[in-house]
Amino acid sequence: MRFVKNRLRATAHTAVAVAMGAAALTALPATANAAADGLSVQYRTSATGAGADQAEPWFKVKNTGTASVQLSSVKLRYYFKADSAGATYRFACSWAVKGCANVTGTFGTLANPTATADRYLEIGFTSGAGSLAPGADTGDLQLRFYQSNWASLNQSDDYSFGASRTSYGDWSKVTAQLAGTTVWGTAPEGNEPTDPPTDPPTDPPADAATLFDDFNYSGYNDPRISANGWNVRANSGGPGVPGATWAPEKVTFATTGGNSVMNLETSTAGTAASTKQTEILTKATKFKNGTYAARVRFNDAPKYGPDGDRLVQTFFTINDLKAPLADDYSEYDFEYLPNGGWGEPSNILYTTSWETYQAEPWVAVNQHTEARRSYSGWHDLVLTIDNSTIKYYIDGQLFGTHDSAYLPERPMSINFNQWLIDLAGQTSTTARAYDQQVDYVLHVKDQVLTPAQVATRLSAYRGAGTTFEDTVPGS
Repeated sequence: MRFVKNRLRATAHTAVAVAMGAAALTALPATANAAADGLSVQYRTSATGAGADQAEPWFKVKNTGTASVQLSSVKLRYYFKADSAGATYRFACSWAVKGCANVTGTFGTLANPTATADRYLEIGFTSGAGSLAPGADTGDLQLRFYQSNWASLNQSDDYSFGASRTSYGDWSKVTAQLAGTTVWGTAPEGNEPTDPPTDPPTDPPADAATLFDDFNYSGYNDPRISANGWNVRANSGGPGVPGATWAPEKVTFATTGGNSVMNLETSTAGTAASTKQTEILTKATKFKNGTYAARVRFNDAPKYGPDGDRLVQTFFTINDLKAPLADDYSEYDFEYLPNGGWGEPSNILYTTSWETYQAEPWVAVNQHTEARRSYSGWHDLVLTIDNSTIKYYIDGQLFGTHDSAYLPERPMSINFNQWLIDLAGQTSTTARAYDQQVDYVLHVKDQVLTPAQVATRLSAYRGAGTTFEDTVPGS
């Protein structure tokens, strides 16, 4: 983040109701134990007509086994026939006992289409949904989906649709997986639910306006950096330690394994005067809906000196806050705290979608997802924004889905920075420094790409020897 925000997460919870989800944090076996683990799925429809504006499959998931089940390990699939070859769909949760913020929906394409199914809606849960004790169920999951253009749906040829199912009952035409093993239901023939979902189900056009940078520069003062639209920050101000310096010379570039990598170094000797932080950001605020992707290396340990500083390593988009609680502010963050901070005692990763905030007194209006574990090492980070949801992916896996209330109203810049929350985490006056590396950044305007499609785009750029492209028009 570029602006001073004393973001004490504990107080933020009491200031504003924040819908939360969380990544799966509990280690689970790779396969389900048939004796101990089992699920059943009850289904009803709230839209019974053969034609409808939207499908409304409602579910209850019951633990029929003898051991507690983490809902984050459960996936349901509802199978249907697309209304046209190019149809795209949107998922929504109307109400859920477990909380809509803890329910995810992703669309995929079947490998072996049948007369009644060529797509599916996969329902998942964040760890915020908790667990199910033996014999317990989730309660209502009142879900719906619709065509992106709101054209009418034909449900009569949908494999999982039951027009007469107006009250809950077991329904084997929906499948359930537990820790990767199918434990309930029958998929359309030849389509066991083993493949990960693809959303959208078809490759988007390749000619969308795009920013791509492989960060192939000689140093922070390489004139191509400015010519390509980047600013290596030198001006004072937050976030971070008051009185610290933003040091452009600590943004460096190197070749690793034949590939160029940008390094952001932040250093301190325990005083504001000795603290040097780093940031690089686009000069233009012209990025809004679409896909944002970067490969980032987070580091838990310092490159030298004592460990323990409350550090923030980031990839984010942002625009300016025009006034406290201004409703046209937007910000979308990946933030890794290797040593904790904001009331957290140890490493934690946040993805946060901001509607607005007020610095004094502190008020936060956001939705965030968090995972309390180490993320040291290289990670593929993907953020997608369309007209209905914000989604965050880490290493190809959906990490958090945030609501339409947090969609951007104005274009933003793209930023990477590394900074210290304060100097209280490590009070030593011994010099130390921390590194964050960035491999590349990609933005595709107005298109939602899957992580796999991002990887394909990256391979195409590198295969062609392209190190920079910017066809995104100015805002």
